[in-house]
Amino acid sequence: MSPLRRTPSGRRSPGITTRRVLGLAPQWAGALAVKAAVFITVMCCALAALLGILVHVQVTNQTVGQARDQALQRLTEATAAFEAGDPLRPGARLDPPELPGPLRTLAVAGDRGTMVGERRGRPTMWAAGPADGNRALAVQVDYSQQARTIEGLDRAILWSSGLAIGATLLVGAFAVTRVTRRLHATALVARRISAGDLDARVDDPRTEDPSRPQDEVAAVAVALDTMASSLQSKLLAEQRFTADVAHELRTPLTGLHAAAELLPPGRPTELVRDRVAALRTLTEDLLEISRLETGRERVEPDVERLGALAERVVRASGTDTEVVVVRDAVVETDRRRLERVLGNLVANAHRHGRGPVRLTVVGPVVTVRDHGDGYPEYLLAHGPQRFRTEGGAKGHGLGLTIALGQAEVLGARLSFANAVDGGAVAVLRL
Repeated sequence: MSPLRRTPSGRRSPGITTRRVLGLAPQWAGALAVKAAVFITVMCCALAALLGILVHVQVTNQTVGQARDQALQRLTEATAAFEAGDPLRPGARLDPPELPGPLRTLAVAGDRGTMVGERRGRPTMWAAGPADGNRALAVQVDYSQQARTIEGLDRAILWSSGLAIGATLLVGAFAVTRVTRRLHATALVARRISAGDLDARVDDPRTEDPSRPQDEVAAVAVALDTMASSLQSKLLAEQRFTADVAHELRTPLTGLHAAAELLPPGRPTELVRDRVAALRTLTEDLLEISRLETGRERVEPDVERLGALAERVVRASGTDTEVVVVRDAVVETDRRRLERVLGNLVANAHRHGRGPVRLTVVGPVVTVRDHGDGYPEYLLAHGPQRFRTEGGAKGHGLGLTIALGQAEVLGARLSFANAVDGGAVAVLRL
């Protein structure tokens, strides 16, 4: 397993649980862009349809009105000539066969009216009125030019609407893309912060120039940067406090340990030595956690056979742990750190679980399982937390925290779960 290279901006604290959510921001930004494009398209189409209908109705009414007035004027002149006994002018006839039926019925009933119809395949404006008896006097006006004008207008409306919608979509897509890109960058920084990169910042250009207008995205970016700075300062203060306390305890504990060795044999002496040893272990664990939190740990890679290393860890633990090597693997890793991870997992299984405890090696994957009550819900949801245990169990919650931190230094992935038939399962993927 190749060593993990860390940058100063990539510090990760083993006390912070990290849960990766891959691909959320791009999908969310894409969904927002699609919704915005659909909304803009629908609104443009609705506006274009409304304007097109208004223009079409207005121009059609005006064109039809002009043709109707012209036809009625000719009908008035033809009626006067018919009543005077003069010959009818060209275009005026009695009961022409092309006259539309509804208009003929209207004229025979004694009323005047107009109607658009056809004559010899050409659009025609008809005007008809009553004549003597049951006949109708009708005139026609060529309506072809007006019909072509309306058709041309409709085509122009469609083309202009299409161009307007396309231009609006391009401008809208550009504007929405700029917003979603900034939102995506903000979400990416938030995920980096949740993953432990406390140096990540949005640094929105709008927030750096007070003269530029500040929008809602800039406000979110400022709030996120402020939160990250506050969180970083608090965690750094906590790390410094932990390291200082552990270092200050180390010297008196060394003297206390030496003094305990000078006590006479007996039960009280054994109790004192046991508590001193536990306190020294706790101090060393705190120092190790403080080193892991600084992000300056470096691996010393070497080639190791995973099955043999697992058996060596179990022997050193002095526990009754079954080792099953299904498929051995040769890995490039830091032997000391890997032994620390596996040793803590085995010790945790025996301390908080029940037997049998089994360590299984399947290629580059190592599984440690017990048959106890399983991991508590908070650990499965948020990961191991320092100085927190469930149900009065012994320990300080540092073993799994150190195991998780060392696994991250190795570039490995350590996950925790509960078996369906009971028991805690820790899986280390190298």
